[in-house]
Amino acid sequence: MITVKNAESYLKHKIDDDTNDIKNVWEAFKAFSTEDVEGEEEKEILFQCGVYKFTGEKLFHFDFIRQFTVYEEEDYSHMEQLHCEFSFKPTNELKKLKVEEWSMDYDNIDIFFNHIESLQEFKIPINLKPLKSEIYQEEI
Repeated sequence: MITVKNAESYLKHKIDDDTNDIKNVWEAFKAFSTEDVEGEEEKEILFQCGVYKFTGEKLFHFDFIRQFTVYEEEDYSHMEQLHCEFSFKPTNELKKLKVEEWSMDYDNIDIFFNHIESLQEFKIPINLKPLKSEIYQEEI
């Protein structure tokens, strides 16, 4: 079974080496998002994008995230987020795009994915070549 500890390596293995192919990463991420992770009570999926200065340089960030709530025995411990993040030069077209959508706001994961795929914030960047792509997991 997938655990929070091995989620990042599990997803990277599913994606293989082509992390700059956003469509490939998205399809692997969607499939991974429906799989059960040990101890997970609810699947928490986030799609977000916008221009941010996270690295000190203004870049357009396009990010698929799966969030995990970690418990030790019965007690809350912390949260972790597994990111599939792409960054782009913030063109005039990309500067207009900004969204944050959580799967928990939808009746089911398929409705969420269909909604995300219908957004201009998704349709425009998914066809571009990112400056950088990164798959990483962090404690938040």
